[in-house]
Amino acid sequence: MEVKLTLKLNDNSISRAKKYVSEKKTSLSSIVENFFDSLTINNDTEKFTYSPLVNELAGIIHLDENYDYKSDYASYLDKKYE
Repeated sequence: MEVKLTLKLNDNSISRAKKYVSEKKTSLSSIVENFFDSLTINNDTEKFTYSPLVNELAGIIHLDENYDYKSDYASYLDKKYE
C-alpha cells in the first residue's frame, strides 16, 4: 500500500534533487523510498544496495599497489596542524 508523505526541505536541495532524478530518469519518491529502505532493512533476506550515485562513483579512483595512504594522510595532518 502506498501512502503520501510530505517533507519540508531546503529549496536548493529540492532543485538539485529534481535535476538529479531528471538526469537518472527516476522519481524523487523512488529515491527517498530506496534511501529509507537502505536505512531500515537489516536482515539476511534483503540484500543491501548502494545508491545510484555510489554505484556510479565506485572504482573511479585507481591507486598504485604500493600506495601508503596512512603515511600520506599523516603527512597531510602534520602540514595542516603546523
